[in-house]
Amino acid sequence: MKYMSRKSLIKNSTLFKRYYQLYFLLLPALVYIIIFHYIPMYGVQIAFKDFSPSRGIWDSRWVGMKNFLKFWRYPMFWDILRNTLTISIYQLAAGFPVPILLAIMINEVQSRAYKKTVQMITYAPHFISMVVLCGMITLFLNKQTGMINNIVAFTGGQRLDYMTSPNWFKTIYVFSGVWQNAGWGTIIYLAALSGVDPELIEAAKIDGASRLQKIWYIDIPAILPVIIILLIMQSGQIMSVGFEKILLLQNPVNMTSSDVIATYVYRNGLLQAQYSFASAIGLFNNIINLILLITVNTITSRLSQMSLW
Repeated sequence: MKYMSRKSLIKNSTLFKRYYQLYFLLLPALVYIIIFHYIPMYGVQIAFKDFSPSRGIWDSRWVGMKNFLKFWRYPMFWDILRNTLTISIYQLAAGFPVPILLAIMINEVQSRAYKKTVQMITYAPHFISMVVLCGMITLFLNKQTGMINNIVAFTGGQRLDYMTSPNWFKTIYVFSGVWQNAGWGTIIYLAALSGVDPELIEAAKIDGASRLQKIWYIDIPAILPVIIILLIMQSGQIMSVGFEKILLLQNPVNMTSSDVIATYVYRNGLLQAQYSFASAIGLFNNIINLILLITVNTITSRLSQMSLW
């Protein structure tokens, strides 16, 4: 046993000497994670305290699970939780397959000029500012002057005020996100597809495989590990609906459909300065995400022998 650990230690030391440049490239990311992700975990304890800025974290009064119970007993707790889960699952179901399909279609294009043009057009929305994007959505969906309502009215339909309709909020939020990020999401899949052995594709053509058969038996198996890893990672973020876009599209009329945990934390933590209460909600949110990540990782590991760990 001692011999084996000594042997592995020597092997690791040799690898470090050979690839030390790559390890140094990892150093900035490692420092960033330690400073901005691990050190701040010290402050998580305020979720269990009645935090007072004048007393500091350590000297604030300990209240145990009081902040968590306050959130769980909030009359709108189940509505907020339902909105968060509904938007996240809707976003995962509608948005996850689109980059995969788009990457496969782009990969099948023979013309390099046309392929680059399509990639540029689909990548561009990712770089639009969230404020600008929400402004575009508001202008396009305006009841009187919006392009969508003008098209509906031209075809004989009735104008609708989409932005004040709770029934439309989730669809607007999800599909605007799909449009913005679909092209950017194809990058990793295109990289995986570029690694497919050309000889394998030629052999399939010689055997008489159709284009759909080539996609099904060669392309999809090639990107399947990437699909599974990204699915696991996105499943671990189901409770983490970003509040910026929701806050910009939110109004008093659609609150029943748009109020999520992130916006509730924003109102209580920043606007009302209830730091301990907001920290407790954030910790609850992260624990649920962790449980989902472990669960999905375990299921995929047993079904496909592929997982994060």
